[in-house]
Amino acid sequence: MTRAESQHTAAKGQRRRIAILWHARDRTRRLDRYVITRFADYWREGGHEVRFVFGPGQFVPADIAVLHVDLSVVPEPYLELAARYPVGINGRVRDIRHSAFSRQIVHPGDGYEGAVIVKSDLNHGGLPERTLEGPLGRAWRRLRRGFISPDSDSLRCGTPLEYRVYQHRRDAPPACFQRTDLVVERFLPEREDGLYHVRTYQFLGDRWTCARLSSPEPIVNDHTETRSEPVEPHPDIARLRHTLGFDYGKFDYVMHAGEPVLLDANKTTNVSAVVTPELEAMRRHRAMGLYSYF
Repeated sequence: MTRAESQHTAAKGQRRRIAILWHARDRTRRLDRYVITRFADYWREGGHEVRFVFGPGQFVPADIAVLHVDLSVVPEPYLELAARYPVGINGRVRDIRHSAFSRQIVHPGDGYEGAVIVKSDLNHGGLPERTLEGPLGRAWRRLRRGFISPDSDSLRCGTPLEYRVYQHRRDAPPACFQRTDLVVERFLPEREDGLYHVRTYQFLGDRWTCARLSSPEPIVNDHTETRSEPVEPHPDIARLRHTLGFDYGKFDYVMHAGEPVLLDANKTTNVSAVVTPELEAMRRHRAMGLYSYF
């Protein structure tokens, strides 16, 4: 029996109560686009009880809670709720804005003149904030309206596909450096064989998968990739996951000049547009990482 099979068998013999903590407004939304709902199915198959909890106002007793609030900045009441459980998955992850972790942000007067990428400071273009329309989402919209200028009006960056790459810093609209809803980063691509590459490191507990996506486009994701291959995650990225307090999530990074560069940190991953048996197997493998907390 493999270690994975042994862990799974042992976990099935220990029936646990698992609470998934959602934003209050998620009660009326479709949740099956999130990977965590697939994980919940696997855990139920293993004999465990899984409860969805909406909003921070109710404490539902459980052995383990997974904090799954799809906002770049998690409101304090949700963090406080997660802290009440014996095990709070991602209970330490409060802020995943690019400005909170990026080491490649370009600032006025810093002397950098190379290629840059302009993107939303909020995760995934701020789409979760616009969808849930919480206080941060409304503030984000007000800030954006307040910093519109003729040379930056087209830079909406409402989704990653709208992020812009400029070959020289001077080509980026100057207003980008004043808009608080955007960040300007050094563009540090991983290129090989004429293609751009991004590595996706997904994990839960002691389980992980990692793949290198390839695309002819500089913005590489599920929509633009033409090839995917499994790779080992860089040790520095695996360590950074613990430094940032992540128990569950997905890191997108590149290898540039031999060094890993973190691009995005996501704690509420979506399902892929196309699911293959291989992807399903990897997803089930990661789901079993919850058992490392039993």
